Amino acid sequence: MADDLWSFKDIFLIKAPKNSPLVLRMIVVLFAMVCGVYICSICLQQVSTRTKSGFLNIEVIQRPCPQLDVEPEELPYMHYPKPKTYSRAECACNPVQYFAILSMQRSGSGWFETLLNNHTNISSNGEIFSVKVRRSNISTIVETLDRLYNLDWLSSASKNECTAAVGLKWMLNQGLMQHHEEIVEYFNTRGVSAIFLFRRNLLRRMISVLANLYDRDNKLLNGTHKSHVHSPHEAEILAKYKPTINATLLIPNLKQVQDTTTKALEYFKSTRHIILYYEDIVKNRTKLLDVQDFLKVPKRDLKSRQVKIHKGNLSSQIENWGDIQKTLTGTQYESFLSADYRRR
Repeated sequence: MADDLWSFKDIFLIKAPKNSPLVLRMIVVLFAMVCGVYICSICLQQVSTRTKSGFLNIEVIQRPCPQLDVEPEELPYMHYPKPKTYSRAECACNPVQYFAILSMQRSGSGWFETLLNNHTNISSNGEIFSVKVRRSNISTIVETLDRLYNLDWLSSASKNECTAAVGLKWMLNQGLMQHHEEIVEYFNTRGVSAIFLFRRNLLRRMISVLANLYDRDNKLLNGTHKSHVHSPHEAEILAKYKPTINATLLIPNLKQVQDTTTKALEYFKSTRHIILYYEDIVKNRTKLLDVQDFLKVPKRDLKSRQVKIHKGNLSSQIENWGDIQKTLTGTQYESFLSADYRRR
């Protein structure tokens, strides 16, 4: 405080002579009050200045991300999420693609997802909606998706800061078809891309479904149920089981799966999407380059540790092969009886 300013003590010790007129005494009191107010205002200004300067010292100024050199129609699918649980740091200006793998159980989606997660910049977080409470209504679905696409869904697949594409594996029977209108609107509004993955040979898929159900109840691998395996020995053990297929219900079941697939493609046709088939990826691994291009990530040679369980001729995989062969021969599903893919 300035040296030439009087102290409060000096001011309030000013006294008017006892025999001075009343007016003089009032002037002295008024002068003391004015000086007090002035000194208080000076003090408050100094405190305010110090506080503001303290805030300015810690203020962080965020620079806008540079404009991307992409086609205008691609911009709605370029996102810059700001996670609540961590900072993206130097990758904050790296755009992120949102995606969802839309598939059916035992269609190769687990294997396909391991291939995507083998990429340094892709995080696919599994069947999030296999937990029923997360798909109980559209509000919980949206809440879960928001958390995922904001990069706040932490799992073993999370790449955190430098994620360039984030998504999940979503089965058609996990609320997707039930709430398809709202989900399509969400995808189009939020810029989420759909990756359809199906199997061409629905008979082979049926074998896989029945074998997986059998192992879930009987736990062939030392009392442990495994939907996917990572060793030829485990695959050989699981492949020993040959299901008996109901020949009477076979064609209606195949048609039901076919109709569900057709409906899903129709429901989501307005979204940005790509359609893949398991057999095509097995036969031609360059299909994975198309997927990486679709997700706008650097192209990598993607690998998976999973080992295929059922392979070879179908005649060695079905207990009542003769009945099934007789049922499908001469129908639109006859092609399912033959071998339909070999890896190049």
